[in-house]
Amino acid sequence: MIVYEVRVVIEPEIEPAYRAWLTPHIQEIINLPGFTGADLYTEADPSGNPCFVMHYHAQNQESLDRYFAEHAPRLRADGIAHFGNRFSATRRVLTGLARFATSRA
Repeated sequence: MIVYEVRVVIEPEIEPAYRAWLTPHIQEIINLPGFTGADLYTEADPSGNPCFVMHYHAQNQESLDRYFAEHAPRLRADGIAHFGNRFSATRRVLTGLARFATSRA
């Protein structure tokens, strides 16, 4: 299991527009070949600004590499076209080792 994490801190003034843009953006990514879904979180940022964290679930590293080569530049440019420099993004790739679940019914 591969998780591609994107953490975005935005200026408070663009939050409504960013939220409206974010849902179809996430949907576009997970509809690409090799993705199985995504999770969206909020996080307290030390700056006090709104922060969103997306975990995109890729089938394997090859699927993620294909995304980076064929789709990421266009999708990143779309965010910049909409919001300019009013946000900052960091990204990382997590490779799953194990998944645990409760045994409670």
